[in-house]
Amino acid sequence: MAYPRKVRIFEVGARDGLQNEKQMVPADIKVELIERLVEAGVTAIETGSFVSPKWVPQMADTADVMARVTRYDGVTYAVLTPNARGYEGAVASGADEIEIFSAASEIFNQKNINCSIAESLERFIPVTEAAKRDGIPYRASVSCALGSPFEEEIAPAAVADVAKKLYDMGAYEISLADTIGVGTPIRTQRVIEAVAKVIPLEVIGVHFHDTYGQALANYHAALEMGISKLDSSVAGLGGCPYAPGATGNVATEDVVYMLDGMGIESGINLTRLVKTAWFISDYLGRAPVSSVARALKEKLN
Repeated sequence: MAYPRKVRIFEVGARDGLQNEKQMVPADIKVELIERLVEAGVTAIETGSFVSPKWVPQMADTADVMARVTRYDGVTYAVLTPNARGYEGAVASGADEIEIFSAASEIFNQKNINCSIAESLERFIPVTEAAKRDGIPYRASVSCALGSPFEEEIAPAAVADVAKKLYDMGAYEISLADTIGVGTPIRTQRVIEAVAKVIPLEVIGVHFHDTYGQALANYHAALEMGISKLDSSVAGLGGCPYAPGATGNVATEDVVYMLDGMGIESGINLTRLVKTAWFISDYLGRAPVSSVARALKEKLN
């Protein structure tokens, strides 16, 4: 057991968190959310995605958000780019880095991006080659790393195979995503062990949903193995439109509270983060799912 002394939290609330909201969130609210998160100490943030507005209408204004958000030195503003057209949008918007993705589940891949795992990786070659040419870093995500919404058995070796292929394509980080939140601490560690046999441990990140209330336990299990790259979403926003039953990501403020209690540095101010969670939750008309945000609300007044 060797906990990291410091972790980097990649905040996904502004994209992964908001993309599944039924009510449209205007660009000015998204910009304020991003700027509040940065003021709280977030240094890596997913600001949007360049995908077809037909499929994800909530992200249709990503270019506008990127144009309006105040940029700070030392902060990475990333966007999701599923194809060459999306990459062109990312470059035009001045994104600091891009994200690509595949899945360890064949069925999920078909429902999510209408192709097999192998085809999805092939589709990303023009994107990754262009990014290499332009000097734009890219991270990658492996969806369904701990389970599939379609009753498939996802073997750790299958996750490792996809992770290795994405790493070999030049991704500087591989995030293992529990898309439907079915993982448990032991399974988390087994998957990380399998992946760490084929790519360096230091490039592995984790992204957990809290469907069964296991996300914090899974983050702790990952920290025990030395993982220092964590994805999370302010106020626990998020879900996946192609994963039936998937609830939100784990709340960033819950993760930061745990890290603070363990003496692990995140660089994020918990009070400012909780205020941000209430800002976006008040706009959406509901309380945060975060236990920490609810517990600390009275202390903010």
